[in-house]
Amino acid sequence: MDLPSLVVVLQAALNPNPAERKAAEQSLNQFQYTPQHLVRLLQIIVDNNCDMAVRQVASIHFKNFIAKNWAPLDPNEQQKILQSDKDMVRDHILVFVTQVPPLLRVQLGECLKTIIHADYPEQWPRLLDWVKHNLQDQQVYGALFVLRILARKYEFKSEEERTPVHRIVEETFPHLLNIFNRLVQIDKPALEVADLIKLICKIFWSSIYLEIPKQLLDPNLFNAWMMPFLNVLERPVPLEGQPVDPELRKSWGWWKVKKWTVHILNRLYTRFGDLKLRNPENRAFAQMFQKNYAGKILECHLNLLGVIRVGGYLPDRVTNLILQYLGSSISKNSMYTLLQPQIDVLLFEIVFPLMCFNDNDQKLWEEDPHEYVRKGYDIIEDLYSPRTASMDFVCELVRKRGKENLQKFIQFIVEIFKRYDEAPVEYKPYRQKDGALLAVGALCDKLKQTEPYKSELEHMLMQHVFPEFRSPVGHLRAKAAWVAGQYARINFSDQNNFRLALHSVVSGLCDPELPVRVDSVFALRSFVEACRDLNEIRPILPQLLDEIFKLMNEVENEDLVFTLETIVDKFGEEMAPFALGLCQNLAAAFWRCMNTSEADDEADDPGALAAVGCLRAISTILESVSRLPQLFVQIEPTLLPIMRRMLTTDGQEVFEEVLEIVSYMTFFSPTISLEMWSLWPLMIEALADWAIDFFPNILVPLDNYISRGTAHFLTCKEPDYQQSLWNMISSVMADKNLEDNDIEPAPKLIEVVFQNCRGQVDHWVEPYLRITLDRLRRTEKSRLKCLLVQVVRCQDCLSFLQDYVVLHMHIVLANITHMMFLNYAPTQASYAIFTMYQKALVEDFNFLPI
Repeated sequence: MDLPSLVVVLQAALNPNPAERKAAEQSLNQFQYTPQHLVRLLQIIVDNNCDMAVRQVASIHFKNFIAKNWAPLDPNEQQKILQSDKDMVRDHILVFVTQVPPLLRVQLGECLKTIIHADYPEQWPRLLDWVKHNLQDQQVYGALFVLRILARKYEFKSEEERTPVHRIVEETFPHLLNIFNRLVQIDKPALEVADLIKLICKIFWSSIYLEIPKQLLDPNLFNAWMMPFLNVLERPVPLEGQPVDPELRKSWGWWKVKKWTVHILNRLYTRFGDLKLRNPENRAFAQMFQKNYAGKILECHLNLLGVIRVGGYLPDRVTNLILQYLGSSISKNSMYTLLQPQIDVLLFEIVFPLMCFNDNDQKLWEEDPHEYVRKGYDIIEDLYSPRTASMDFVCELVRKRGKENLQKFIQFIVEIFKRYDEAPVEYKPYRQKDGALLAVGALCDKLKQTEPYKSELEHMLMQHVFPEFRSPVGHLRAKAAWVAGQYARINFSDQNNFRLALHSVVSGLCDPELPVRVDSVFALRSFVEACRDLNEIRPILPQLLDEIFKLMNEVENEDLVFTLETIVDKFGEEMAPFALGLCQNLAAAFWRCMNTSEADDEADDPGALAAVGCLRAISTILESVSRLPQLFVQIEPTLLPIMRRMLTTDGQEVFEEVLEIVSYMTFFSPTISLEMWSLWPLMIEALADWAIDFFPNILVPLDNYISRGTAHFLTCKEPDYQQSLWNMISSVMADKNLEDNDIEPAPKLIEVVFQNCRGQVDHWVEPYLRITLDRLRRTEKSRLKCLLVQVVRCQDCLSFLQDYVVLHMHIVLANITHMMFLNYAPTQASYAIFTMYQKALVEDFNFLPI
């Protein structure tokens, strides 16, 4: 397809008419493998005279095609892109990537990433020369853009795979340093300067993340780099041009530069701030870093935090990183000496205010309570949260320097409680009380171990925490529930106080505010675990379950499932009347979570985590009613759709949890139903395709099928379970690419067949014996040798040994002797095996004793 025709087809791909759009897409798919197709797409992408929408479609098609076909996963797959086309794309994409608008640059950047990861350095040795040349030319941005992608290729690689980094650093870092120094000396820099500095920071970060290149360990070169970094750290962010919108503001170029600079300096401090963690060859360098830079960085960080104290702006991520640095400094005497004079200002005027409920919290609480809950329970959000970093800082301070800080901090909290109690309703410092409760909850481990606070905890809860269950302010009701959960396990001198807290938390399950209900369920888990007399909970158990399920219908949160799991575990067989309903609700919640996870397509999606929790809770329920087999018959129809779907590739993320459910269902049910037998082929297929790592987990249900459904296993021919088992085991045992550890379940399964089907599988003994001896001949690990010998010792095998004894008995006996010598298996068992073979040889085969 020539260039004008390709443009027409791409335009048609934008047509609102579905038929025309589909025809255009089919045409693109038809011609995508023709010579020059990829080159023509690139020509359209960079053609400024072409319609932007067409260029964008071309860029997406270009990116997707390269991602799929540039470097096929299967090395034996035929290349679908001509080498000449690859050469032309590589020659031109470096120039074009900086010439196109940002919208298209993102797509070409992804293409470059794919190509660099596949081709550098073997197929693209000139790439580094191009970067080096353009760092000295007018194409500085393009060179930095490409170098960032190149450096990122090695960011998480092992030391052996990072060898190319040394050449990259050697060839490019001198030029990077010159550019960096020129940029930081510009008096009134434009925003474009921030973009260049940000790229330099990202390149530096990728190069040092796992291991600092040896060139940078030279003190003179390292000092040269630290100067511009400290310059950026100290220099105030320009006020002119800052967006007013908070979301745009935190992503503004100069704040990004500040964030990456703090990131890098924190990483260096993590690597070189503690001499005890350094290996001897880097100790001198670490001493130099600590002496020359650690304190200077601390001073700059404190100055940045000072902006918050006077009401200025500092992005959440920057605040979080700075507090991490300060927290790491507490345990080091030289750093704490610098920190100590400012500790009171830091603690009471910066850190504590960050712990208090604020305007952003209030807005989110009112406008989107579901998002408020998500952020509060999302561990990823903790990486960016100043509140979480503040809590961690306070905890570290009282843990490492409690003697001089714990008492004054607690006295500060007590003063807040006192002012709150004394103030009229309209003037109560609700937000400060929220921060004080958060502090008390965060310090629970320390306070529960330290006198005189340990003795006063119950009084503190009664006077300052439990009253907030009735607060007119929703966030205080939520915080009261959370704090109560933190202290549920203390020894209450008056059980009425425990009972009061428990019932207050239970009441919170019906609160009109969603975050209060969620925090109450979270706290309930602690109270259930701490409850000595289940009669406190037993009468309200149906109500608890009902409220939890209502909440699960509203929120996808794994902590809700954990609470349910705790209740089931605590009450055991008493959950029998609720078991079917529990499984039905958890199954429904599981499908909702899976649908949400698939829609979001994020690895750390909370829906995916909650889905795993649902399956784990189902397993707990099945275990709790294991002595009531008839319940499994009722539960089976609810769980079968989950098992069927999730034993395929769709369920790779939850495969282990689903196999546990299959194991329970096949072991505790009165009989294994035909519907449950339909899962056997799915497990065998998964094991043959992608699930070898789960072989130990699959072993359990397969064992149950054979041992508890022996008759069906032996007689059924559609499907033929015996044949499918042989196909799988023989394939695994013969696979030379599998380690000994990977195939350990295979001989165990053979034993299961021989032990449960004795006299009924004689036609399988010879083939199983053959593959066992074949694998035994090349096995290295003693554990697998033992398992294989166990197969050979089975009574069913003895009558078949005569044909093999001359050729193979020496293999078996050599391995037995080897295991006895290593004392790997119990000595008594080893001699028993040895004696059994001696007896077999003498009595059955009339051989002389060994």
